[in-house]
Amino acid sequence: MMNRSLATRITTVLLIGVVASIGLWGCSDSDMTSPVAQNQVDENLFSASNPAVRAVMDIQEAHTAALMASPSVIGTATTIDENGEPAILVFVTDDGAKSAMPLALDKVKVITQVTDRFVAMKGKPGGGGGGGGGGESDHKGLQTTPIKLGTSGGWRYDLANGYCCGGTLGALIQVGGSKRILSNYHVFEADIVNGGNGRSASNGDPIVHPGLIDIGCQAANGIDVATLVVSHALPNNNVDCSSANIISGQVDESGYILEIGTISSQTVGAFVNQGVKKSGRTTGLGRSKVSGLNATVSISYENECAGGTAFTKTFTGQIVIANKGSRFLAGGDSGSLMVEDVTTNPRAVGLLFAGSSSTAIANPIGDVLNFYGATMVGN
Repeated sequence: MMNRSLATRITTVLLIGVVASIGLWGCSDSDMTSPVAQNQVDENLFSASNPAVRAVMDIQEAHTAALMASPSVIGTATTIDENGEPAILVFVTDDGAKSAMPLALDKVKVITQVTDRFVAMKGKPGGGGGGGGGGESDHKGLQTTPIKLGTSGGWRYDLANGYCCGGTLGALIQVGGSKRILSNYHVFEADIVNGGNGRSASNGDPIVHPGLIDIGCQAANGIDVATLVVSHALPNNNVDCSSANIISGQVDESGYILEIGTISSQTVGAFVNQGVKKSGRTTGLGRSKVSGLNATVSISYENECAGGTAFTKTFTGQIVIANKGSRFLAGGDSGSLMVEDVTTNPRAVGLLFAGSSSTAIANPIGDVLNFYGATMVGN
């Protein structure tokens, strides 16, 4: 149970929140559109800086281990309910688990959402859809150098077991004196066994554009744009990221992202109901809203292209985004940079890496940059 001082703190701030948030959406597996204009949303009210939100995060964390002891519970987060009050969001894989969930924990409302299992969103054999069209809207096609980002790419040797894979070249970061393409560990360096292709990812390996999945599995049909810097982010860290030093002349050094443009060099924290967008290999330009913070989620990974489940990783402190019908994030969009949904020089919010057909998951961008001691390349 909550102690009296904690309950008082929550009640005081929530009363303010209810008045300020009349008309806001309720958490569900819908698109979470809101009648409230994005610029009217109080960022501080719905972020971890709000003591009421922080207090519910503490309660969420206190109960997460017990909840996720059930194999049908694959995650928890902190969200906002239809009344504008912080609530606990629980992800389950079947209706039976949903019916077994409590309605409240320590007097905080519990919202339960049924979802597919969360997986790393790499482009897998036979994957496709989205993008296309030519010009800037073609996120899979071969660009003229220097290439823009938010486009198809991946490890040059990402072929095994008769199939090839790929993902998204998300953004540029600055690490010391070097500019690097930022993507995911499971896009650039997840091949850690000498299995179906007789090799594993190594320092200096080429990163190719487009990814093998979009060029008939023939690397010669693409162009090398960067060289891999192996960082082994997983499985022992809390970020799914990898980077590659750009090859001179091959990448637009402003960090321009297809259909987004140049971004800010500054970043911003996530908050519930925050409008976000991304540019990815499979679904192109996509827009959605943040639906949860402080997520603890269980994600399944493969150890090479079409290699089967290699390990399951539990992440903490992640960002949850609405993804109804995989319209925001689908296989092959892994590595996309998620930014705030503004027209000019948007700030980075997170690095997309996993999810399901209803939910997307992103690492907070601050955690990714801290991992590398990096900054965003932008204005």
